[in-house]
Parts: sequence; structure tokens; C-alpha cells
Amino acid sequence: MLNRTLSVLATVVTLLAGAAPAAMAAGTGTGTTTADFRTAVGARGAARVTAAVLDLDGTGRDPVVYGDDTPYDTASIVKVDILAALLLHARDHHRDLTARESAQADVMIRDSDNTAASALWRAIGRAPGLDSANRRLGLTSTTGGPDGRWGLTRTTAGDQIRLLRAIFDTGGTALDAPSRNRIRTLMTQIAADQSWGVSAAADSGWALKNGWLMRTATGLWDINSVGRVTAGGHHYLVAVLSDGSASMPDGVQLVERAARTAVTTTATR
Repeated sequence: MLNRTLSVLATVVTLLAGAAPAAMAAGTGTGTTTADFRTAVGARGAARVTAAVLDLDGTGRDPVVYGDDTPYDTASIVKVDILAALLLHARDHHRDLTARESAQADVMIRDSDNTAASALWRAIGRAPGLDSANRRLGLTSTTGGPDGRWGLTRTTAGDQIRLLRAIFDTGGTALDAPSRNRIRTLMTQIAADQSWGVSAAADSGWALKNGWLMRTATGLWDINSVGRVTAGGHHYLVAVLSDGSASMPDGVQLVERAARTAVTTTATR
């Protein structure tokens, strides 16, 4: 779908080496102003962006949030949440996923297949089922989308870190170990043309899920990316949410700059 170009990488390097540290220094990490973060990552026009980062190898248990932790539409990142809800539902009923559910789950995450997502959205009971599962997973600011429109689920970057903790953290979680391992594995097997996003902040391993949606009313793009990255020997949970980009490439580049800037800044705190 999209390939990173040398010019994009050069832009990111410029931001990280020059404007980003100076701009971020004006903020506090948690509560960094929206204006500071937009400047640091070069957001243009109507684009909004928020990032949240949790260092799994650090001492803190709360994420550092850059920008305003306000709700955004999820687009396809909700597919991770749908799978978590499905696995909770199956365990509650003392059963494994059916062969059909298993196949749908695989293509929903690996290939971001929308038909599979719609089928599993119905299987979990749509928005009420997702909301019920999210209460168990510790999410407090996520609301399932109306009717069959799972991509219009609303969430915050902070809540996405809570979901990622339920999947990647070693502490107690509503998800059992086989469920966590299943989601983790699928998030490392994303189709090559969808491996952009928070992976830009990694210097070795990553696991992720991306979401993208063009709004028909405005022609502007929602671009999101969530996952775990390894950088500088630390493991970070990272969620970057954005909307209002003029094109999908613009949104992808914004999300990647935001991921790099947020992880780099968190690492130096």
C-alpha cells in the first residue's frame, strides 16, 4: 500500500534532531500541550494528533501522553479490541474459537479484513458487547460504534495503552495467557504493506495494528497506529491517534513522526 521513502525518513530525522526536542521541552510529557506537540511533529492544517507511550521496563505504570488525550474514531485499530472481546466471550462460555472464527480473526488482524471484522463484531454483540469487554479490560474512555459501524468506535490514546497493557503486560489481566499470546503473535504478522506506523519508532522488534479511514464529508483522513516497539533495549507500548490529514500518506507520515518523537522523548525523561 505505502512504502516509506528516503524523503520521509529525512523529514523524520530532521524533526527528531532539530525541532522536536526543543518544542517538547516546553511541555511536561504528561499534559504536554497540544500546540507544542503539533509543532514538534509538524502537524499541518486541520490535522490533530495525540500520542501515548508506556515504558514497560520503566518504573511508572501510567503512560506519558503527548497532546490532548481526547477521543478519536478508531478506524481499524478497533479490530484488536474486537478480537480481545471475542476471546473473552469464548472463555466465558468455556470454549475455543470455532474454525471459522479463528480464520476470521487471523485475516482481520493480519490483513485488516473488513468482512471478517463485521462478522466478529456481530459475534461479540456489537457495541454493547465491546463496551462490556472493555470494562473488564480496564478501558474507561472507549465507546463502541453505532450499529455495524465498528470503525466509528471512539477511543483515546490513553485507553489504547490500557488495551495494550491487557495484551502485552506481564501482570494480571482479564485475558488469559493463550489469548494474549494469540493477539501478540498476530500483531507481529501484519501484511507487509501495512507495517507502517508505530514501527517507525522501533530499532528492532515491533507488533502493531493500524487504522485508516477517509471521511466522506470532508475528504480528510483518520490515521491511527497502536502496538509495542523495542527501542534502545526498552519495550514501549505506543498509541498514536490522528485525524484531519489531507491524504493518507500525509497521515501516515504524521503518525510515524509522532511515534518517533514520543518514544524518543519518553526515553530521555
